Amino acid sequence: MVTVDRAQVMAYRVTALGLAERTDQRPADLPVLDLGVQEYSPGSQRVALAARTSADLDDERLITVWAARGAPHLHRRADLSTLVKQLWPVSDADATARIKSGQIREGMLLGIAAFTATAAAFREVVHDSMPRGEVSTQVSKRVPRELTYYCRSCGAQHIAGNVWQHSGLPGGIEVESRGRDATLAPIPDAPPQPTENEGIADLITTYLRFLGPATPAELGKYLGSTTAEMKRVWPAAGLAEVKVDGRRAWLPESSVDALATAEPSEGVRLLPGMDPLLQARDRDLLVPDRPQQKEVWRVLGNPGVLLLDGEILGTWRAKMAGRKRVDLSVTSFVPLPATRRKQIEAEAAEVARARAVPEATITFD
Repeated sequence: MVTVDRAQVMAYRVTALGLAERTDQRPADLPVLDLGVQEYSPGSQRVALAARTSADLDDERLITVWAARGAPHLHRRADLSTLVKQLWPVSDADATARIKSGQIREGMLLGIAAFTATAAAFREVVHDSMPRGEVSTQVSKRVPRELTYYCRSCGAQHIAGNVWQHSGLPGGIEVESRGRDATLAPIPDAPPQPTENEGIADLITTYLRFLGPATPAELGKYLGSTTAEMKRVWPAAGLAEVKVDGRRAWLPESSVDALATAEPSEGVRLLPGMDPLLQARDRDLLVPDRPQQKEVWRVLGNPGVLLLDGEILGTWRAKMAGRKRVDLSVTSFVPLPATRRKQIEAEAAEVARARAVPEATITFD
């Protein structure tokens, strides 16, 4: 059994996620797209890509869909036919856990049937680009009433958001835009609606390849499921047991050598909130200091993080100044000498590139 410490795990993940060295690969060619890149706030996925590649950030081979946890993610179009089956619930208990909500206590007990009905409703309703609100109204009329709740503000029955978003990909839905003018559209040549899960072992291996060593409990949190359900489908072969500071976890056998030889990278990256690096659920490993954890993962509105030599050592927020500039405010957890500040200022240009403005300014708190 391989035994490592948290520093080696951090070094491994930073490298696996493409943050050790910025490449010139087009976005869809980046390995991290095997996992997907979440859009946490408008444009955040472009910031995540800019931290990894100097290439043009527009790539027609990518599409935004509701994927893991029903959150909007960038994925390769070519991967959707596999992904939709991997993300389909493995059981009624799994489905119930993923759509657990106080708004639909009876509806969540429908399990897989809730996914099936909602995905079918999406396919019946969406044949062209449509406002999100209109889609919600039409889908809500077509699903079992137990999956809807009464909205006082608009005086209507609405489908619960977690059921709705978890069912978007099997319903053939692309997230065209978000915000006030959010629109949804049918995925061109969408894969068929699944009837059962296929490939959960491969999905688990992908998660572990980027965010391992990890446990069934952490995977359950990542997917919105339970530890028990993930233990039930945990791969029986192809994984190696690893001890991280004495704690048991698992990693693909093919990745063990990379973990054992991992070394910290040098340099600066400005990562957006919910960057793939931050998707790991062992937050004590990512940020050991509890007060600092509370700064990185907020109840509402997570900031971006400052990655210094492979460690999360600060946070940042951005504010657009029209179409000419993005203003960044950086809060470091450690003192920053002048050389470090210059590195961060240089990296801010990548945030400006991602936000499609010519200039970035930085203030240090």
